[in-house]
Amino acid sequence: MPEIRQILTQGVTAMKIGLLVRIEAKPEYADEVEAALRGAQGLAEQEQGTVTWFAFRQDATTFGVFDTFNDEQGRQAHLEGQIAAALGDIAGTKLSAAPVIAPVDVLGAKVS
Repeated sequence: MPEIRQILTQGVTAMKIGLLVRIEAKPEYADEVEAALRGAQGLAEQEQGTVTWFAFRQDATTFGVFDTFNDEQGRQAHLEGQIAAALGDIAGTKLSAAPVIAPVDVLGAKVS
């Protein structure tokens, strides 16, 4: 498996756009939402158009995803992919609200 720094260094100059997703779990499903996000990493690694993908937990029930893409085609492929479908599957039962998905422009990035 390539080192994360090498991957980021190669992709950092190309990534121009991204998605910032806020996910609010129902308290009784927070651990299951965390597990789903952890499990989604393998799917993200298979997406050729996704440059970076980060899943995070902000507090007990608030989660998020930040990912970047070289172009709109990569972003749209991700939105139509397996991760988005899985998130849609759990939205009705395990989330307290629909995920908030915001497209963003990447203005700068640093990789050490």
